[in-house]
Amino acid sequence: MRISSFIITRFQFARDRIIGDSQVRAEDANVAAIELFDEKGRSGLGFAQTLFVPLPSNAEITRVFESEVWPDLVGQSPLALVHRISRPRGGNQRPYSLPFHEALQVALWDLAAKQVGMPLGTLLGGCCNKVRAYASGLDYHLSDADFVEFFGHARSIGYNTFKIKVGNPDFAWDLHRLELVIKAVGPDAQFMVDANEAWGAKEALVKIDAIHKAGFSLLWVEDPILRLDFEGLRLLRNCTPWTMINSGEYLDAAGKRQLMLAGGTDILNVHGQVTDVMRTGWLAAELGVPVSLGNTFLEVGIHMACALPEVEWLEYSFQNFDHLVDQPIEIRDGWAYLPDHPGHGLVLSETARREWSRPDVLPSDKLGAAPFNPRVANSPKPMAARG
Repeated sequence: MRISSFIITRFQFARDRIIGDSQVRAEDANVAAIELFDEKGRSGLGFAQTLFVPLPSNAEITRVFESEVWPDLVGQSPLALVHRISRPRGGNQRPYSLPFHEALQVALWDLAAKQVGMPLGTLLGGCCNKVRAYASGLDYHLSDADFVEFFGHARSIGYNTFKIKVGNPDFAWDLHRLELVIKAVGPDAQFMVDANEAWGAKEALVKIDAIHKAGFSLLWVEDPILRLDFEGLRLLRNCTPWTMINSGEYLDAAGKRQLMLAGGTDILNVHGQVTDVMRTGWLAAELGVPVSLGNTFLEVGIHMACALPEVEWLEYSFQNFDHLVDQPIEIRDGWAYLPDHPGHGLVLSETARREWSRPDVLPSDKLGAAPFNPRVANSPKPMAARG
């Protein structure tokens, strides 16, 4: 069946906490739901988002989509499109004006899986239905008290592996946060740190060594230095046998390939672009490089995680997006579970479309309270949307 129509719904709302790392922070969510429909009315759903500035109005998003994207979709088979390889030459190789790329891959795969009546993870070749999930706070801007409460809550609902943000100019702050997370969850848990490229190669080596000598055992150190410093990443791998280096988050598929071939990572970090993740994951399997699924919108990465042979971990960051869909991905006792419905299992909530859609751009002070997030202990209570 061919793609025949689409709907774009723009959302803008306050987050339930400030999220970010040593480089960035974000207080609002700016999201557009992209729904593609075939001739029988089946839909594929993907989400586009911007982290730091609002998306334009719904009318402008639609105009750009119709101009740049829709001519290549209408009348096409979703399953053919997800496997199509374009010839990257000259002006043919350029990004969309708005961040549609990941949303399109997810929506097309969702629709393709529905058309053949299979869960997406099964269509991708998966043979398991769950993967370990770790709790990630995007916690750099939390106060110490909120930091302890956040991770203590994560431990109370079954997580036993935790990733915190580091990279403060005052290294004592980083060590203090490690002390706090152990206080919050107990020393028997597993821990990772994420510096988001805050360090140089030699600096990273000194600080990772200091963390080790201070008695902190780390499962991995994520993005310690610049993404293209393959030589520096290889140096860190060779000089820190007591932990692993996790990198690749900020690289495209070609960059991830170069990273692995250069020996620059112990664990490859991939995200939500389904086709790109699968191609990269297959290469990682050939090279014997483990893979971790970083943050994916509404944890749709569970499908790739269950389909790739080298994946052990899925990141969950307690972002308050659950209200956008009828049923979010189930995460229980430190495991994320693959939905058994055709497609990726996420269906846009009609309540969210009615109460939280924002066709026009609103200033932050007009967004009202953040949506209720049942998975966060101190989430704001449910209330009617304002604005």
